[in-house]
This record gives sequence, C-alpha cells and structure tokens, in this order.
Amino acid sequence: MKFSMKKALTGWSGAQVVVIGLLAVGAALSMGASLAEAQAVATGSGKIGPTAPVTYANKWEVYGGINLMTFQAGQNLPKRMNLGGGEIQGTYWLTRKIGLSADYRGEAGTTPVVANPYTTRPLVYMNMGMFGAQYRGPKNHYAAINYHAFGGMAHGVFDSSTGNIPAQYNRVGLYPNGNAPIFALGGSVDFNRSKNLAIRLSPDLMIEHFGTETREFFAISGGLVYRFGKK
Repeated sequence: MKFSMKKALTGWSGAQVVVIGLLAVGAALSMGASLAEAQAVATGSGKIGPTAPVTYANKWEVYGGINLMTFQAGQNLPKRMNLGGGEIQGTYWLTRKIGLSADYRGEAGTTPVVANPYTTRPLVYMNMGMFGAQYRGPKNHYAAINYHAFGGMAHGVFDSSTGNIPAQYNRVGLYPNGNAPIFALGGSVDFNRSKNLAIRLSPDLMIEHFGTETREFFAISGGLVYRFGKK
C-alpha cells in the first residue's frame, strides 16, 4: 500500500500540534543562548532548570511513562480505536549523539465493531517489543531533542471478550490473534529537572501490518527519563 501521510494525519489535529511543536522546540534549542535567556526568571539565581550543568555524558538512560495510541482492530472496521497503557525503554549511548534502544509497550482498549449479536465494544490489547537507534539532536542546559527509529513485533489479542471463539472474528470484523511487524518513527523532547532526571514528551508515527495492508497511526507518550553511568 502506498504510504499516505495525509491518511495518517486525518483527524489528528492534536498529534499535528505535537509534531509541529517538536520541530519548533528543536529550532529554539539550536539557538542555545537565546533559549537560556527566554527561560530566565526573577529569582535569586536568575534562572530556572537544573543547578548542576547537564553535560549529557551519561552511558545509560531508562524511560518509563504512559502511552496512548490509535489503532484499527480490523482492516474493514468503520472506525479507529484508542489504546492506552505504559512504555518502558532503555538506551545505551555509544557516543553523546548515537544510542541503541530497546522499547516495550503494553496497551489495551475497547473497539467499535461491525453490527453483530455478540458484542458492541470488545476489549483489545497489544504487546509491542522493538529495537532501534536514537540520535540526540539540539540540546542545552534545559532541554534536548532526540530522534528515533524503532522496529519489532507486536502481539495482538482480539478475542479476549468475544468468548474466545475464532469463528466470531469474521462476524465482528476483528483481526485474528497473532503477531505482526510494527515500527515507531518519531522523536522526544526531554525537559531537564536535574543532571540525571528529565521529563519526556514523545510523539510517534506507528506503522503496522496486521492485515493485508500497511496501516499508519499516531502514538504519544509522556513520563520520566533517568540518566546514569559516565562515559
């Protein structure tokens, strides 16, 4: 199926705002000193943010947060659904710019289905395991932009509230239980609270292939990053 960014963004004005904001923050961070001046406040030190210099010299970082994602639990279903859950990610920084990451996401939600006498909004849940790389982009004492590309497998369970009867899949329009390739392409903004701790906001373009077509969706997560280990 031909990749369609227009299709991926349809109905996602909020996600569009996040992506545009991510790019805007990246441009602001590249100005360095200007951003520092913009964040100055009338306090004793004249600044907000970490007291100790943030050098990004850490060898490891772990991230944990909540994750929200849109999805379509059957190729011919009339509407999309929302999944919610958690995300855990670990990164080993080979250099101050390039890191290798492992990412796990577990999410669940109810989905609309085609008209049937069995169920109206069955429960769907997914487990996703991905590996990939991060690139640390513009950064300063207060914040940093990271770009990432992850790929792996997703395991979807679509019959948890349909009586576990496989024959019902076609009747309600759901995918059968199984595995499918999945990819997360996006970035994150880390707002530093200390040398080791940061608050992260991370939007993603999700690409999956549970059916006969490749589908694109949006996800966004937020949580805490902890950096440790010195190079």
